[in-house]
Amino acid sequence: MNRIGFILSSLLVALALGSSMLFVVDQRQFGVVYQLGQIQSVITEPGLNFKMPPPFQNVTYIDKRLLTLENSDTEPTLTAEKQRVVIDWYVRWRIADPSAYIRNVGVDERAGAVQLNRVVRNSFQQEVNKRTVRELLSSSREELMADVKREVLAAVRGAEKPWGMDVVDVRISRIDYAETITRSVYDRMEAERKRVANELRSTGFAEGEKIRADADRQREVIVAEAFRSAQKIKGEGDAEAARAYNEAFGRDPAFAQFYRSLEAYKASFASKSDVLVVDPSSEFFKGLRSSAPGGR
Repeated sequence: MNRIGFILSSLLVALALGSSMLFVVDQRQFGVVYQLGQIQSVITEPGLNFKMPPPFQNVTYIDKRLLTLENSDTEPTLTAEKQRVVIDWYVRWRIADPSAYIRNVGVDERAGAVQLNRVVRNSFQQEVNKRTVRELLSSSREELMADVKREVLAAVRGAEKPWGMDVVDVRISRIDYAETITRSVYDRMEAERKRVANELRSTGFAEGEKIRADADRQREVIVAEAFRSAQKIKGEGDAEAARAYNEAFGRDPAFAQFYRSLEAYKASFASKSDVLVVDPSSEFFKGLRSSAPGGR
């Protein structure tokens, strides 16, 4: 039993030792083999590889893909005419020499992103200081990105301590005024629009008053013309009625007198509550006492 246990233990140790000597490098990564803390070799091709077991040799991995760095700094930058602008940019970069990268930058991609962000930000500040806002928004924008890329490449490929990385592209995604300037511009635009709106309202109110005054004048003229025409027609009607009455009454004066008496009675007794105190023998009741229109 002791012999079998020894054999099994030996096999387990051998398997553990063998597995610690094998490692696989993915096609998206570099494999960096360290020996006693120093870089022993860099595996650039994917596949199965061998190394000495720990602690003699260890392996770490670094991304070899094309990486994207976007700026996270919203600090405004001054242009040539001292205007404060905010620039959003991004950089496409990759690790080209893992050994130089680890020695001069860091052991992971985050360290390179931090260093690269600082260099790109400083390059943008220097180049923006040389240009006006109009140039930044015109064809000079391409020139600006090319100049920044050239300066960044010069920094990461320094003769003394190259960073072991390659910058593929530098691009600007947005250029805008600083928030304070933008707010001020919006406030001025809003004030101007309000001024124009108030002016239009005032003009419209004045035009409305003018239209209403003209309509009132026309109404008064129309009413006056209508009243004049009505009075004229009424006068003509009254004249025609008087002529007809005169013609009719002229044929029988007694009937005319009787008719006028009836009209007078009608006007006098218009209401049931009216009270009249008169002498029955007066001329007023002459029509009532007559037995016929022609009576005396």
